[in-house]
Amino acid sequence: YLGVWYEVARKPAFFQKKCAYNVSATYTLNENGNVVVDNRCYDNRKQLQQSIGEAFVVNPPYNNKLKVSFLPEAVRWIPVIRGDYWILKIDEDYQTVLVGEPSRKYLWVLSRTPHPEQEVVDEYLNYAKTLGFDIRDIIRTEHK
Repeated sequence: YLGVWYEVARKPAFFQKKCAYNVSATYTLNENGNVVVDNRCYDNRKQLQQSIGEAFVVNPPYNNKLKVSFLPEAVRWIPVIRGDYWILKIDEDYQTVLVGEPSRKYLWVLSRTPHPEQEVVDEYLNYAKTLGFDIRDIIRTEHK
């Protein structure tokens, strides 16, 4: 799962309101075994927006449910200010993933390529619908 993922679709999220295009996430292991999350996008003024956080696995050995914090590094240990990050569907080759959380407010389709086949993206969105996600407000992410 580590490496670069490109956002290809998402439900609107207040913390991504500045993201206009080229949205990506890079995941790397840090020295304590948690995952460094480096989220990047560009706004309408062509300015890079970046947010670095840390993800903590909450269900080993399955490792498909994480808690993520984007607080400053010195206070990330506070467990109450972490968002859910659940891997809901992923293909066996780790090329496409559906990420959501229990309230069904947030949803992302990520891909190893910025321009995956539309049929694949639609398959993942339709699967999200079967899980109770409202996909009528999905934003298709632009990659330039």
